[in-house]
Amino acid sequence: MSRTFFVVTACVLVAMLSLACQTKTVADTRAADETTLRNLDAEWSKAAGAKDIEKTVSFYSDDALVMPSNSPVLKGHAAARAMWQGMFSLPGFGGGWKATKVEVASSGDLGYVTGTYEINETDASGKPKTDKGKYLEVWKKQADGSWKCVADMFNTDLPAAPAPASGETKSAH
Repeated sequence: MSRTFFVVTACVLVAMLSLACQTKTVADTRAADETTLRNLDAEWSKAAGAKDIEKTVSFYSDDALVMPSNSPVLKGHAAARAMWQGMFSLPGFGGGWKATKVEVASSGDLGYVTGTYEINETDASGKPKTDKGKYLEVWKKQADGSWKCVADMFNTDLPAAPAPASGETKSAH
């Protein structure tokens, strides 16, 4: 065999090995995904403000975790639905939230949204009450390319109610 044959064969083998070792290049879709998450978050806020329970709950994955203030972790659609239904039934309920930061992982399969919320309601005496706070949502890209919220946590910025003074009991009313 000729030396040219060996050189050509070696070059072909090196080229094949090089192609086999290359990692799959994935297009960076983070900017588009961040816009998508910002838009989904805004739609979600609008649905909650309109008290649209079906649309509001549709943003959660089937196994989502919801972590509201002063409450145990809620798991799944049924628990999320019950929480939102309770909120929607509050007299004077209204308001919404706005994203302040949206970021998607370089892998393109996870992202998060943080922001602030303002919720209005009417207290037991008929006086309007506003709760302001912050939230964190973790979103996961689904097999079909859509995004669903897999973890939703929100809590108030308002100070905690003062504890009763020593010797006082808290009224049950």
